[in-house]
Amino acid sequence: MSHKNLLTQEGYNSLVKQLNELNRRQDHLITQIEEVAQPDESGEDGLVTQLKDELEVVGSKIENLEEVLENIEIISGNCQHDEVGFGCKVKLKVSGNSIKEFNIVSQLEADPTTNKISDQSPLGVALLGKKINDEVEVSAPIGKITYKIVSIN
Repeated sequence: MSHKNLLTQEGYNSLVKQLNELNRRQDHLITQIEEVAQPDESGEDGLVTQLKDELEVVGSKIENLEEVLENIEIISGNCQHDEVGFGCKVKLKVSGNSIKEFNIVSQLEADPTTNKISDQSPLGVALLGKKINDEVEVSAPIGKITYKIVSIN
C-alpha cells in the first residue's frame, strides 16, 4: 500500500505553483540551449554546458514534485479545536513567558520562518493529540522547553 502525502490546501497550491514555475523555467532553458548551440560546432561551449546542467537540475525537481503530487491527500478543515491535529493553528505559551503560534503541517510544507512546523518534528509530535491547557516538554539545543497550549484553531 502506498503512502499518501498529506498536504493542506495552501501547501498543495504552493507545490502546484512551484511545479508550474519549474516547467516554465525548463521551457526557457530549452529555448536558450537551442538558440546558443550551433549545430556546426564540434565542441560545446561553457554556456551550453552550464544551461544543460541547470536543465538537468530543473528536470529532477519537476520529477520529484510530480511524484509527490501524484499521491496526495488534501487535509483541510480537519482541526477539531479541542485537540491538536494536522492542519491546526496552535497558540502556545513558551516556558511561561512569550506566546508563539504554529501551524501543524506535513514535512513537505514545513517552513519554520513562517511558523509552519512539521507533524514529524519534535514539537509537532509532542503537540499532536493534546488539548487546551496541556503542557508539553521538548528537548532543544538550549535545553528542555515547556509549552502550554493556549488555543487551537
